[in-house]
Amino acid sequence: MADFNNGFWSVYIALVTIAAIIGCAVLLWVTSRAPGVPGSSGTAGRTTGHLWDEDLSELNTPLPRWWMWLFYITVVFGLAYLVLYPGLGSYRGVRGWSALSQYEQELKVADAQYGPLFQRYAALPIEKVAADPQARAIGERLFLNYCSQCHGSDARGARGFPNLTDGDWLYGGTPADIETTILNGRHGVMPALGAAVGSEQDVRNLAEYVLSLSGSPHDSLKAQLGKEKFAVCAACHGADGKGNTVLGAPNLTDHVWLYGGGVNNIMSAISAGHDNTMPAHKDLLGPSKVHVIAAYVWSLSNLGTPALAQSR
Repeated sequence: MADFNNGFWSVYIALVTIAAIIGCAVLLWVTSRAPGVPGSSGTAGRTTGHLWDEDLSELNTPLPRWWMWLFYITVVFGLAYLVLYPGLGSYRGVRGWSALSQYEQELKVADAQYGPLFQRYAALPIEKVAADPQARAIGERLFLNYCSQCHGSDARGARGFPNLTDGDWLYGGTPADIETTILNGRHGVMPALGAAVGSEQDVRNLAEYVLSLSGSPHDSLKAQLGKEKFAVCAACHGADGKGNTVLGAPNLTDHVWLYGGGVNNIMSAISAGHDNTMPAHKDLLGPSKVHVIAAYVWSLSNLGTPALAQSR
């Protein structure tokens, strides 16, 4: 346990653990020598002194011997375990076992078994990998393990997490773009612009104008008043509102909204901003596995029926 930054706590936990185990054994031994326990100095069957209904006595009946010996065996097992394996503070045990070492060993076994397969796919273009049913099935399993927590098991995303099946991409949807996103991650920031836009009414007018860009229901009069305020947004989203994949700025002229459409959601985005992070998976999975995941993700919006549905 490498989390201890002070040797005192390691010693403290080790002493408390050992004392607790030995204390259980001592308590069992003391109670087994109490009066009324067969083999003790007392009288077998001695009552506790409790009496009900004039003639019902509560006897001091001992635990079965087999149960007591089983308890002693668990105490010995516990002490032996703590000698062999970590459990006493920072002591690593005689065998030197750790969950991390076991995990790394399992990774080595898996890499030896499946590494050549991933290397074979890594040498192929993503489009060809996506066309391979076995590769898509592998990509789906990897996606479910590492990506579905945010994007959903069906890859349709959620509020704040992009839908990967609709062909709308913040940073570009080419195979290379998708692979780069998974490998290196992305950090998208929509700055809070409420103060730059002006009053709350100015923010509302701007939100109405943003809605008008996609033909969504809006107040046309307020939208006209908010048009000039769009200059604050044009630096990232473009003068036409079609976005910028280099910056990850969304296209405001379609009907895809990462945080929901409607004037209130857009006003919130303008006033408070958003901060999104797509974590990098290069170190966690390695380039060859990322290549297969990228092929699966690309297939979801480019091969018609999603591979997820085909595999079921």
